[in-house]
Amino acid sequence: MLHCRAFLSDCRAASAVEFAILAPVFMLMLTGMLAYSIYFGAAHSVQQIAADAARTSIAGLNARERDALVGAYINNNAADYLLIERARLTYSIGDKASDPNQYQVNVEYDASALPIWNLYPPLPLPSKTISFSSSIRRGGL
Repeated sequence: MLHCRAFLSDCRAASAVEFAILAPVFMLMLTGMLAYSIYFGAAHSVQQIAADAARTSIAGLNARERDALVGAYINNNAADYLLIERARLTYSIGDKASDPNQYQVNVEYDASALPIWNLYPPLPLPSKTISFSSSIRRGGL
């Protein structure tokens, strides 16, 4: 009886047991924060590419010149954005179908090369394609 009472009142390993219970939860949360911060960084870059490309179109005098300026901007500058590889980026540009006074840039990025897809399997991950669209009113109209 004395040994049983001594065993139950012993608290020397309590912190080890607490660590064993909480460490997996902490690691899952840490991994999730890391994964989503990488993904959100890439998503922000794609959104910024679409917005900057749309603003570039303002300098064009006609549709052909606007398309050339925007295409050149994306091709020359997309790789400079954080976490973006130019080869994985696709875009469509031109006047907006529903409003010809608006110029629209649609950008899609294949995010399957980001390092987040190899993380902890039960972690719910976002789509492997990041898409953003930006439109701007054509100047002078």
